[in-house]
Amino acid sequence: MTDLDKHQRMANAIRFLAIDAVEKAKSGHPGLPMGAADIATVLFTQFLKFDPTSPNWADRDRFVLSAGHGSMLLYSLLYLLGYEDFTLDELKNFRQIGSRTAGHPEYGHGAGIETTTGPLGQGLGNAVGMAIAERLQVERFGKDLVDHYTYVLAGDGCLMEGISQEALSLAGHLKLNKLIVIWDDNGISIDGKVEITDSTDQQARFAASGWNTLSVDGHDPEAIAAAIRQAQASDRPTLIAAKTTIGFGAPNKAGTAKVHGSPLGAEEIEGTRTALNWPHQAFEVPSDILDAWRIAGLRSAQAHKDWQKRFADADAESRAEFERRNRGDLPATFTKAVLDYKKKLADEQPTMATRKASEAVLTVINEVVPETIGGSADLTGSNNTKTPQTEPVTPTDFSGRYIHYGVREHGMAAAMNGMALHGGLIPYSGGFLIFSDYCRPSIRLAALMGQRVIHVMTHDSIGLGEDGPTHQPVEHFAALRAIPNLTFFRPADITETLECWQLSLENKAGPSVLALTRQNLPSLRKSFEEDNFCARGAYVLIDSEDDAAVTIFASGSEVEIAAEAHGELSRAGIAARVVSVPSFELFEAQSDDYKADVIGTSPVKIAVEAGIRMGWDRFIGNDGAFVGMKGFGASGPYKELYEHFGITKDAVVAVAKERLGA
Repeated sequence: MTDLDKHQRMANAIRFLAIDAVEKAKSGHPGLPMGAADIATVLFTQFLKFDPTSPNWADRDRFVLSAGHGSMLLYSLLYLLGYEDFTLDELKNFRQIGSRTAGHPEYGHGAGIETTTGPLGQGLGNAVGMAIAERLQVERFGKDLVDHYTYVLAGDGCLMEGISQEALSLAGHLKLNKLIVIWDDNGISIDGKVEITDSTDQQARFAASGWNTLSVDGHDPEAIAAAIRQAQASDRPTLIAAKTTIGFGAPNKAGTAKVHGSPLGAEEIEGTRTALNWPHQAFEVPSDILDAWRIAGLRSAQAHKDWQKRFADADAESRAEFERRNRGDLPATFTKAVLDYKKKLADEQPTMATRKASEAVLTVINEVVPETIGGSADLTGSNNTKTPQTEPVTPTDFSGRYIHYGVREHGMAAAMNGMALHGGLIPYSGGFLIFSDYCRPSIRLAALMGQRVIHVMTHDSIGLGEDGPTHQPVEHFAALRAIPNLTFFRPADITETLECWQLSLENKAGPSVLALTRQNLPSLRKSFEEDNFCARGAYVLIDSEDDAAVTIFASGSEVEIAAEAHGELSRAGIAARVVSVPSFELFEAQSDDYKADVIGTSPVKIAVEAGIRMGWDRFIGNDGAFVGMKGFGASGPYKELYEHFGITKDAVVAVAKERLGA
């Protein structure tokens, strides 16, 4: 058997496992695996550095299937290469409840899946973050421990999505030469030929952003291999445009949209078996071909052993630090640093905007947590995410800890996910809360994947003032609180800001958003408490000696208003209490007894927040009073806006008295 024959049979093993799994499920996308099988065979048997027996080896190459609908390509590869999570039975259970072989690849379902893909372009954005992480880690630990590539298989849809432009222009600017994107250039999307919707010269587009671009026949294994070798030698990221036929081998459906997202059907499958000379039953891979794939799976075993030796030869401190960061554990000094600063705040009682408070807290954190990587979407001076420890990352120097992402919120959020997935780093970034809309798909995926990424989102309400309703988030608190496994924080002062940062960093299992003010806020926590009150989600900030007639719930900047209203009510002889609510999600995680105790039995319950009411009925009931926004904001000085929209202590007091009949 010639090398070409062997290659073709190995590629056909991918094709038919994909065909058979999609057919059995009566659902899925066979076209991409059939068309890209030659590319995948060359990449995985000749180039990709990985170890199926140690799938999380830190220095493995990363492979991202950005075109996640073609998931059976990845699952077939993982089975053929010997990853134990992907048995033949798992392939037969494609798209069934409880299987590892979900419709689109899901991170955490099985070893070998590097990220959750499906929303097109996200994988490309994640891969940019992975490539950034690799460069950052090389600077910290040296090439003996960190020296790997990030490969992406992307489709036409990935390159049409807007996120691709943000991602590729950032990658080109940073000269991420170990990022190699293979474009499955098959010219077909769901609606038909790509030419009915798009006439972009993709190679020219990538080249304009500083990429090396190549084009090959995606069914010629020698040409594919030559292109990958050329890409590996480049000083820039590389796009390889691989011209393929979607559904390669299908006698009637190849090259058409009919093979994109539907099973082939029994008759077409039989014709494909004949056309590709694959006279085997469904899910049957001949033993010699399976052996060849399993041998390919062992190809990097020596590279892994060599790496283990280099790791063993490294000094003990480097080894311990490398392993700690990759485990995601915080330094032993972290908790003490937080508590020491908390004591200082209790003594000094500073008044400042929570965006400035965040900067002050970060200055403490970044001193003791060296793996934090900061950044901002062109709002560094507004977000206050840069501290003295975070020098900028530049195309020629990755020793810094601060990334200027430019006006690329979506690309930034996707790259942060990739950095977290890569391991060894804790990415945080800055933007305006209103532009969480631009980050939302990536934040949602961070929540789905359980990744520790931290979004500092400032200018969190009408309190930003003159920029007006286009920049004043009113529905965004509710929208972000709606995302499962995302912790949304709205701290009321600098001590709460410190506690929310602590919780964000300690949470290895999901993303956090810190919504922070532009306007100054007083220090409301008057004494030092070792306990992290924000960890409870909501807590009684000001209690009442008598049974409270009124309980005021508030978050963020409006806790000050609640506290002022409490003072007025007390002077009027009305017993009241104030509950600060920095996080709905953490409150829901508390015991029923604690939640009932915090909500209390006051006959009048009032919520105060400079956003819409949605979500607050949990605290105040359907008949509770809400002092907040009912529509969009307006342009003007922030104090006048609070008066204009009636979010004031006087409004709270008036509502309380009206409800009490006082």
